[in-house]
Amino acid sequence: MAVLLGEKRRFAVEVGERSSGLRRVDLWAADQWLTCDDNMVFVEQFRRSVEETAVSVRSGRIPPLPVAGLSAVATHRRFGTATDDDPICQLREQFRFLCWGPTTDNLQTFAFRDGDDLVITLQFWREGHLLDHPEHVGRIFEVTIEPAEFAGILEELDSAL
Repeated sequence: MAVLLGEKRRFAVEVGERSSGLRRVDLWAADQWLTCDDNMVFVEQFRRSVEETAVSVRSGRIPPLPVAGLSAVATHRRFGTATDDDPICQLREQFRFLCWGPTTDNLQTFAFRDGDDLVITLQFWREGHLLDHPEHVGRIFEVTIEPAEFAGILEELDSAL
């Protein structure tokens, strides 16, 4: 039986069946199914990645938006088009988010602190996905969530795994 943690319209995780060290985990954000390319996780590696993210969010290590006056979506877009000599390119790595192995490597994802909120931006990038979902071409999805809520979902996920 699957367990759903969170809300799909913002951020949710559905934990399903287990099979020899693997487990089905579906991620949702902004009403989008994120793990559409690969939803079978290697449990031990995935748990470590999720735990590191929860600790980072709870401890306040997510930095604020790097450019004053630039929205999270505009920053995401700028990160995606920055060349190596662009100063914003040097900042990109510290904002990368949800780097949880094969399950999330179909996404380009960043996180920012905006006041008391956590803002997550996501974009599908694989050509196969974009061919199947032309409405996602160039589209950046955005989620705003309280850090404690987000970290709580990840901690519940850790327990469910």
